[in-house]
Amino acid sequence: MRKLKVVIVACALFVLGFVVFYSVKQPTYSIKTEGILYIVNKVSKSVTIFELNEGQEIKELPIAVEPHEAAFVKNLNRLVVTNYGSSNENSNNLTVINPKDNKVIHEIALGKSSKPHGIIPLKAPNKVAVVTDIGNDLSIVNIATGKLEKQIATQQEFSHLLVEHPKKPLVYVSNINSGSVSVIDIQLDSVVKVIPFSNKVEGIDISADGTELWVTNIKENLVYVVNTETNKTLTTLSTGKEPLRLKFSNDDKYCLVSNASDGTVSVYDSKSKKEIATIHIPGKKNILEKILYHTPRPVGILMHPNGQYAFVSNFTAGRVEVIDLNSFTIVSSIKVGQMPDGLALIN
Repeated sequence: MRKLKVVIVACALFVLGFVVFYSVKQPTYSIKTEGILYIVNKVSKSVTIFELNEGQEIKELPIAVEPHEAAFVKNLNRLVVTNYGSSNENSNNLTVINPKDNKVIHEIALGKSSKPHGIIPLKAPNKVAVVTDIGNDLSIVNIATGKLEKQIATQQEFSHLLVEHPKKPLVYVSNINSGSVSVIDIQLDSVVKVIPFSNKVEGIDISADGTELWVTNIKENLVYVVNTETNKTLTTLSTGKEPLRLKFSNDDKYCLVSNASDGTVSVYDSKSKKEIATIHIPGKKNILEKILYHTPRPVGILMHPNGQYAFVSNFTAGRVEVIDLNSFTIVSSIKVGQMPDGLALIN
């Protein structure tokens, strides 16, 4: 009996110690910076709204179907979310949110195309561009009128993400299954070039001056650096495993790549094309760390307008990691919903 009591007490102390250790070790939000961060949670079917100066969640806004990405239309003060749907449910619309009260205003249908994923605000006021995994269209939507203005076929398969040229009326779309990028003139409403790579290209971004397009290959673990004048690959860069997204810093000095299977973020010097840092997200070192932090899977990347921070959605851990762009270290973490993906910030 005495031995049993000793075992019970020991187990209780172990559990208590683990709980205390877990609470202490959990990453917390400790910085102060301006803006409201919107995090799209796929499995939670919600958008977490987080105040970055006070470090507090304002609201978790439910979305009718599984959302994936988001974009902020500044001149209208509207947040737009792509309603992708699940494996058992196809959706074909966008949700429009008013950041003044963080309420859903309405939804906008995208016609026959379904599973909208990538979305960006366009240089033209009031408008966003959206690509769909099924239908493979680039849709131009007027958020002010709530109308789908036009759809342009990408001529490729599994069109997933996109970026706009900063100076020309061109939108570049990454096509995962075709292993290509469609170059679309949104004034001529046509594909002017298909840049071939190999299967499974996904992440995409363009330099601030528009001279270089960087594209990730999630199967071969590399980045293609493309000259936008010739549409030819200048060089390729090795990455970690499964580089899902990439994003240039505001000053164009660096490019961050989220390596989902490695649980890391690679930092490249955009001029030298050299990897200068690898940021390891907690959760991969050992079993205890996996229990404490969950195995990390970095996905979406967003740069703060002040140029000091990058936000990375940690898909499997239900967190957003905050990276200091001076030290290239994680300085804070935000607890969000289940399987965070897309990010948007209103400053």
